[in-house]
Amino acid sequence: MKRNFSIILFSLVFVFGMISSCNDDDDNSETPSNCDQETILSSDEFVSAAADPLIIESLEIDDDCLQISFYASGCDGSTWDLKLIDSGAILESDPPQRNLRLSLLNLELCDAVISKTISFDVSDLQVEGTQVYLNIVNSGDQILYTY
Repeated sequence: MKRNFSIILFSLVFVFGMISSCNDDDDNSETPSNCDQETILSSDEFVSAAADPLIIESLEIDDDCLQISFYASGCDGSTWDLKLIDSGAILESDPPQRNLRLSLLNLELCDAVISKTISFDVSDLQVEGTQVYLNIVNSGDQILYTY
């Protein structure tokens, strides 16, 4: 009898574990981002994050990814720490606007000019309506994000 109880208990645990894992998959209905990085929403980091020199060449939006092409001096750019940081403020206009900054921490001590393109998921920047201007403050450029 004790053995039968153990078998039944094990079976129930196994079955409920399978049901639970199936439900977890169903709950995760979001598709993973195809962007290189997430955008950070932080008024503190917007002000305090690294601000090593860089020049933004172009901005392009593809689905929910903001692609930024830029260049900076360095050896090969492999150690750069890049972040796209939103100030957290929504400027009331038509359409609304958000201020962002591309932050670069560059510890490379070489004179080469390295060009890179990186994409950031901007889906968390959506506001009421169907579009928002993204102002990249350290480039003076603005791009319309329509969703």
